[in-house]
Amino acid sequence: MIVTLLIVAFVLGYAMIALEHPLKIDKAAAAILTGVVCWILIVIGQESLLGAGHDGASINETLLHHVGEIAEILFFLLAAMTIVELIDAHHGFDAVTDRITTTSRVKLLWVLTVVTFFFSALLDNLTTSIVMATLLRKLIRDQKDVWYYAGMVVIAANAGGAWSPIGDVTTIMLWIGERITALSIITSLLIPSMVCLLIPLVLSSFLLKGNLERPVMEHKSSTDHHLTMSEKNAVLVMGVGGLLFVPFFKQITHLPPFMGMLFSLGLLWVATEIMHRDKSAQYRHALSVASVIRRIDTPSILFFLGILLAVSGLQTAGILESIARTMDKTLGNIYTVNTIIGLLSALVDNVPLVAGAMGMYPLTTYEADHAFWELLAYCAGTGGSTLIIGSAAGVAIMGILKIDFLWYLQRMSLLALSGYLSGIFTYWLLN
Repeated sequence: MIVTLLIVAFVLGYAMIALEHPLKIDKAAAAILTGVVCWILIVIGQESLLGAGHDGASINETLLHHVGEIAEILFFLLAAMTIVELIDAHHGFDAVTDRITTTSRVKLLWVLTVVTFFFSALLDNLTTSIVMATLLRKLIRDQKDVWYYAGMVVIAANAGGAWSPIGDVTTIMLWIGERITALSIITSLLIPSMVCLLIPLVLSSFLLKGNLERPVMEHKSSTDHHLTMSEKNAVLVMGVGGLLFVPFFKQITHLPPFMGMLFSLGLLWVATEIMHRDKSAQYRHALSVASVIRRIDTPSILFFLGILLAVSGLQTAGILESIARTMDKTLGNIYTVNTIIGLLSALVDNVPLVAGAMGMYPLTTYEADHAFWELLAYCAGTGGSTLIIGSAAGVAIMGILKIDFLWYLQRMSLLALSGYLSGIFTYWLLN
């Protein structure tokens, strides 16, 4: 009974998120409510769900464990968004947008998605999507055009993250868990991941016609007159360098990625404070992190928190593990199992799904770099693109650009699905 109620609560919560615009209820409110209700139901049905040995204290301990994992993502997101906003406040992205002069819809689409694809592999899909969301607002005027390009950026970011050992949370998990090696995943998944992007990209190229409207040039802000070109470029280089440094920080220190992102933010914060210390208090404050952090979209952070709380509730109740075991018994074929895991990751977080698969299949069943693990990395990384709330990149860009769930479902989901299935077919052909 409690399991049924949990599933119903989760589905209703997702429906409220999907129908945000018709209901006129902010998706962050729906997500937070769904996450809390799921855990209330776990407390009510703790004996039937977790066994007689569990009490309120053990559930609190489990919840705090999940909150710790969620906090890693939220602090990573907060620090990355602050760095991007700080670069923007210093007009650092002007150096990039000024060089992208084309107004052709098709040319701009190819430039942005290809850059996203490779940048995502070097950095990670979440941070890349945050950077690209900022660039899109500076390059495109019409909101629906921004949404369309943002949808393609989500597909490109997830495809780019799937073939890199540091490109997605799940590939990092598989890499650290010794299920895959760096060289193997790059060589095995690069072409399928390219196909995953190229199919939607080619289809979109036929659909898009004409030129885009660029945003109206804004009057230079008062802070811009107090910034030299060297200061703008320095903040851009330090900011992007800080983002790119995060994977190396993780390798060197073995600390979680959010610590590397906070380290980069701290360095950039100190550097900009020193840079502007001789300016008047008014301009120094306008260019400081203390001012810039107010631009961060707090409801997006709360939306992320709610979604992850709800998913962790399903994981704690054993629902995700039950789904995985049922698929394994009824399907068996690794291509079918992984394809469905990828599609499920569009509804629930791919991290517990991959964690469940790693728990179910020890290295004695599938050795390192087996096709099962490689295909799992691809499917879990790219399957979430079929729904905008199916990946960290999608959730972040949805919050930043206020993308409507139903709009994405109607306009982007089939494109993403075509690329996802084409990549699986390509991997099958290559193997």
